[in-house]
Amino acid sequence: MNTSGSEIAQSFMDALKRVEKEREVAPLVALFAEDATLERMTHKTYEGKGDVETFWTEYLEPFDEVSTEFYNVTEDDETVVLEWRSKGKLKGGKDISYRGVSSFDVEGGKVKSFRTYYDSAAFLTEGASA
Repeated sequence: MNTSGSEIAQSFMDALKRVEKEREVAPLVALFAEDATLERMTHKTYEGKGDVETFWTEYLEPFDEVSTEFYNVTEDDETVVLEWRSKGKLKGGKDISYRGVSSFDVEGGKVKSFRTYYDSAAFLTEGASA
């Protein structure tokens, strides 16, 4: 199956909303290639399907609740760029709102490499150090 960047972009946005609501990462994991790589620029690189699950589980970890709104989507057959805003509550009750950009490359109808950039300072709590 040869799925375009546009179709994968929509599937990704739908899956993320579902994952944030249900807190089950399988819908996102299914979109990634077996040998996918994922990077949060402030963290390590994740490689392979097992690490895809770890990446998205770690994404959910600090939140009691979170929802993401995508406000700019650019794609072609092989590349997707998403600008987004996430809002929610961190564990412990602190409100959070932050923005970022995620980009990914599509190969064979799957996400092959994924990179996300955001201001990690939004997650610092009083007394925490970077």
